[in-house]
This record gives sequence, C-alpha cells and structure tokens, in this order.
Amino acid sequence: MRIHPAGYSVILKILSILLIINAIVYIVSHNLLIMSLFIVASCLVLLFVLRFFRYPNRKMPALTDNDILCPADGTIVAIEEVEPSSFVNERQIQVSIFMSCWNVHINWVPTSGKIKQVLHFDGEFTRAITPKSSDLNEHTAVAIIQADGGIVLVKQVAGAVARRILTFVKQDEQRTVGEELGFIRFGSRVDLFLPLNYDVKVSLGQKVSGRQTIIASKKSK
Repeated sequence: MRIHPAGYSVILKILSILLIINAIVYIVSHNLLIMSLFIVASCLVLLFVLRFFRYPNRKMPALTDNDILCPADGTIVAIEEVEPSSFVNERQIQVSIFMSCWNVHINWVPTSGKIKQVLHFDGEFTRAITPKSSDLNEHTAVAIIQADGGIVLVKQVAGAVARRILTFVKQDEQRTVGEELGFIRFGSRVDLFLPLNYDVKVSLGQKVSGRQTIIASKKSK
C-alpha cells in the first residue's frame, strides 16, 4: 500500500507518541496482559492512520471536454442550484461530497483549465455533512476557468475533526483534469460549483469515487 506524502509527518508523530506510551507502560507495569492490550491498541491506531493516508493507483475513465470528473471520494449530500457568489456572478449548480474518515482524502482537479484564484478562508469546524459547513467552516476555494470561459469552483471544506487543508495548485497555473488538487486531513467535504449548462449525472446518497466517477456533463446545444 502506497502512502500519500501528505501523511508522512502525521504518521511519524503518531508513531513516536505510540512508542513513548508503550515504553512508559512497559516501565510502569510489568503486567503482560496490560502491555499486550496497549500494543494491540497501538497497532490498530497506526493501521487506521496508514489506511487514511493511502494513495490508490486509479485509472481515469474515458472523458470528453464536456465531462466533469469527481474531485473526491465520498457520498453525495447536496445537489442544488445556488445564488451567485463572489467568484461567479451567475447562478450555479452545487454538488457536495461528504468524505468520512474511511474515505481516501486526496482531492483531484475536476476539469482542465487555468487556475483563476486560490483563496483560503478561516472559519469554524462544525460537522462537514451539514449544509451550513460549506460557508461557516474553514475552507479553501479554487476557481478554474475552462477553455470556453466557463468557471468551475472547488471548495475544500474542513470538518469537525479535519484541521488541515492542503492545496497543491496555485493561481495562474494551467491544470489538467485528474491531477491532484489537494488533500484534507481527517474527515471533511468537497463542494463543486458548476455552470447551469451541465447535467448532473449523480444522485443524492450515491457513493462516488474521486478521479473515477463522472459528476456531470455539459448539455448539448
């Protein structure tokens, strides 16, 4: 199993803490049962963290320039038309993906284009599955200008546990669909905002896979 570089420092810290805890237990208690329980619990914690930062090797489906690729693993929790924002001065379709702690937490670029803006907003750390978290929680917004001038917005939203949003793209870069956009540590949400000329191909409650599921396709004229 490959490990994503975003997890290297976290895994090292947790491993160090577990080793210290087990050393203290060994010194203080010579009870074999207690020592065994701590060792087993430590291994389970380490396995969970390693699994969280897993780096899957995924092959993208055949795409056209009209397709929007899923930016994250998780469950579709919102599909709705929303009002204009500070990024886009017209109504858009919002598709929200909730990522539990069991999902892969890499985020991918959903469409090819130029990165118009990358902005980080401080905020709260409420449960990412709730609708209000999109605006209230700490988040990073990435606006992508497509070749035809359309704007696709990706929001990386922190959750109740997630305290670290990593964004790998920068303003004015040209990016290709399927490249890595970022990583969110420990439970979170990704909101995708699309122009109204797209047909959404997913439904509420559907499980989706980043870099594999097609979220939407542009309507034919």
